Amino acid sequence: MKPNAALLIVDVQNDFCPGGTLAVPDGDRVVEPLNRAIGSFVSAGLPVVASRDWHPARTSHFNTFGGPWPPHCVQGSPGAGFHSALSLPPATVIISKGSEPDSDSYSAFDGRTADGETLSEVLAALQVGHLVVGGLATDYCVRSSSLDAIRAGLRVTLLSDAIAGVEISAGDSDRALEEMERAGIPLCTVEDMTCLL
Repeated sequence: MKPNAALLIVDVQNDFCPGGTLAVPDGDRVVEPLNRAIGSFVSAGLPVVASRDWHPARTSHFNTFGGPWPPHCVQGSPGAGFHSALSLPPATVIISKGSEPDSDSYSAFDGRTADGETLSEVLAALQVGHLVVGGLATDYCVRSSSLDAIRAGLRVTLLSDAIAGVEISAGDSDRALEEMERAGIPLCTVEDMTCLL
C-alpha cells in the first residue's frame, strides 16, 4: 500500500447498531469487513482513524430539544461506545464530533481529537492523500465525511461491503452512493482494496 493512505472508520457505535437508540438496519454487519481492512492497514503500517458521535445530553440535534433525531451517542454513555467486536488498534486516532450543544456535525471533518486537532490537521501531519472510508451510516455521516474529504483535495475510496444506511426514506443510501460516485469516489470491496491503494 502507498504510504499516504489512511483508513477512516465512521461512527461504528453501539447506538447505531442493532439494539441502539438510532440503529442502522443490520449495522453491525460492517464490523467484520472493517476488521479485515484494519488488519491490512495495520500490517502495512498505515494509520487508522475512527470518528464517533459524541453528543452532550442536551443538544438541538435531538428531537427532545427540537432536532431531527432521537437521543443517541451521549458522551460517556454505553451507546456512544464503539461496537465491542470492532478491533481498533491502540494507535487509532479518535475524532469526536457533534460535541457542541448547537452542532449536528455529520462529517468527521467537523470533529476534533482529544488534543483539539481537526481531521484535516491530523491527515496533513500524517501526509495522507488517500482516505479509504467505511462505517455508518451511508446516507448521513459516511456521505458527509467522504464528500468533505473530496472537497479537501483528498483521493477517496469507499468500501462497498463495509457501509450500511439508516434509510429514513427508501432509497436514501442509493442516492447517497450516486452522489458520491458523481463526486469521483469509487466503490470497492475490502478484498479488492489493496489493489486500489
